[in-house]
Amino acid sequence: MPFNTPVRAAFQKQDPAYGFWLTIPSAGVAKTVLRPSRGQFSWVLIDAEHGLINDTHYYELVNAVASEGASPIIRVPWGEEWMLKRALDAGAHGIVTPMCHSEEDAKKIVKYSKYPPIGTRGYGPMFAHSVPGVFGAEYDDNANDSLLVIVQIESRQGVECVEKIAAVDGIDVLFIGPFDLAKQMDVQRGGEEHEAAIQRTLKAAHASGKKAAIFCTNGEDANSRRAQGFDMISIITDVGVLAEGMLRELGAAKGQTQEIKPRTGY
Repeated sequence: MPFNTPVRAAFQKQDPAYGFWLTIPSAGVAKTVLRPSRGQFSWVLIDAEHGLINDTHYYELVNAVASEGASPIIRVPWGEEWMLKRALDAGAHGIVTPMCHSEEDAKKIVKYSKYPPIGTRGYGPMFAHSVPGVFGAEYDDNANDSLLVIVQIESRQGVECVEKIAAVDGIDVLFIGPFDLAKQMDVQRGGEEHEAAIQRTLKAAHASGKKAAIFCTNGEDANSRRAQGFDMISIITDVGVLAEGMLRELGAAKGQTQEIKPRTGY
């Protein structure tokens, strides 16, 4: 029987599973956000692709997030077998793999993420301590059915193959990376073609009984995606909050009324 994780529990409710991007390798930052949220965040994306995080940080960050009742999800730099194994062995409740372009890519990622006989994940979860009360045989026997396998759709090829990607057994979530998607498609972010690609991915995920996720730049953006039916939403990044918050308070200190412009990046 699969063991339950906060993000899986959130999927069973009507509201989306809300999370945020952690790019700074700091357990203190993660816990500072999660503690006062009192369970409103069900997951945190630990970003080892573009963040300042590498696998030496995984164990501390994973357990810091899990200790506050949220699921630690690690985005690995690339879909290589050893990278996925390192993230899972550190106790991640799920992995995100960037740039899934095809059905073959998706099948490979599932294979690398699952223990035999389904996949080829090597055995050695000595430090997978992030699910309370779950260890030893219970982890071994249920990891394949409990840990999320998430692929990012962020290229023209990925969108063109998205229905086949969504249909791959073992893929749990299609995660849209809107910035890379716009750049890889060479279209305007937020434009008609870009939005059509996002909606096609959302539809493909749900048609195959999978969850659809998306990265957002702020709460307003996230609210619009909630209304569209996304199941898993990142509302902002740690660095985005830090920069905007500091600038807003600096403006207040100077007696200035400062309009915060919509962010054009992380």
